[in-house]
Amino acid sequence: MPVNVGIPQPSLRRLPIYYRQLEAALEAGDAYVSSDELGKAANVPGAQVRKDLSYLAEEGRPGVGYNAKKLAGHLEEFLGLVNDKEAMLVGVGNLGRALISYPGFERYGLQIVALFDQDPAKLGLNIAGRKVLPMNKLEDLARRLHIQMGIITVPADAAQAVADHMLAGGITVIWNFAPCTLSLPDNILVKNEDLAAELATLSHHIAHRHEEHTKETLEAVSLRGDGSTQVREE
Repeated sequence: MPVNVGIPQPSLRRLPIYYRQLEAALEAGDAYVSSDELGKAANVPGAQVRKDLSYLAEEGRPGVGYNAKKLAGHLEEFLGLVNDKEAMLVGVGNLGRALISYPGFERYGLQIVALFDQDPAKLGLNIAGRKVLPMNKLEDLARRLHIQMGIITVPADAAQAVADHMLAGGITVIWNFAPCTLSLPDNILVKNEDLAAELATLSHHIAHRHEEHTKETLEAVSLRGDGSTQVREE
């Protein structure tokens, strides 16, 4: 399958959403899915879907849509979902344990094979069938198992040291949940998940909606002319 490797990041981030929609369509027995249906799942118009999929040299049939099974297979191949991926996770607090226990990763070929923590109270614990190991074992185990991905779920002040250990162990892809920016070589791929920043964004939208609602209420009162609030009598 010819693929344009220069796919923009926004388009790349939408591909897993299209894939989930295709899976749902296949489970429902639908052989074809339109670009508009895929677009609704990603909150983009059908024209954007067609542009996104054009980077994979995918074209739907006019008036029919995309072959759901065929397109899902191509997305699995392009996104690497057919290949098993092993990862190590450092930080078995509440967030780390939630990720360890999340069953959805299996659908995407991700297996968290080793757990680490620097808290002596957590060492030796069995979490979802895996024993929590001390940090001094990370580098050697990562090299021996040829692990490519590391997941960081530690506090911000410990994240850089954890990333350095991962780098020393040959890990080249890091999924960072710590609220900080890591200093790593350019050849290391880092995906940051700043939950606090996302919450701040949501808070902004909530505040903005509240302001809009208050403004609309004041305008409605003003239009009645007397500034009074009407109360319905029982």
